[in-house]
Amino acid sequence: MVNARNINRGPSFQSTPVVFSLIAINVVIFLAGMASAQLENDLILNFGAVRERFINGDLIGIATGEWWRALTAAFLHGGTMHLLFNMYFLYIFGPRLEQQVGSLTFSGLYLASAAGGSLASYLFGPPAVFGVGASGALFGLFGAWLYAAYRQRGSAAGSAMFNQLGVILLINLALPLFLPNIDWRAHVGGLVTGILIAFLWEQVALQHKSPRWMRAASAYAVLAVLMAILILF
Repeated sequence: MVNARNINRGPSFQSTPVVFSLIAINVVIFLAGMASAQLENDLILNFGAVRERFINGDLIGIATGEWWRALTAAFLHGGTMHLLFNMYFLYIFGPRLEQQVGSLTFSGLYLASAAGGSLASYLFGPPAVFGVGASGALFGLFGAWLYAAYRQRGSAAGSAMFNQLGVILLINLALPLFLPNIDWRAHVGGLVTGILIAFLWEQVALQHKSPRWMRAASAYAVLAVLMAILILF
């Protein structure tokens, strides 16, 4: 289980390699797309998470078995503000969590939440719509913090943190009512996935003699189940 009271501690480049690697990868891919419109188009067509869409007469997307889009879409962004907001979110909520649970476990949480967001978007979103961005994965991180704060709400610090995170959550869930092109389904899917994994960390990992490894196993098990659903259905 993570400690919600430590969420505001400053990030460390040495101890959070996954967070800063993710930021670097996202920025490099975005800059590469800006440098070449053709490359940007190819990246979105080949890796963007779509339910189904005809491109040059061919149906592409998760619906045609291209399951990898559920993960690769988390490394693509539709604009500068989209990228900056998501990377700032990752910078704020990611480092301390990675420090607490370990890089391997953090990676599993991030990828599983990305898959959970894509699955929700795929199952409940409108057809023929491109969906890109790291929001599902980021809401998974937020979900893990939210669960930790909820479990620690009996203390003054935990209660204050839970209330703060609750306000942030409500604001973010309300944004699609005022801003177009926000896939709230992916947000909810990632959030639920993060909460589920944090619950498993508490219920399963803490009872094991090797809790860090069990946390990692729990996160990757959820990832495997979500990807199996996408592949089979």
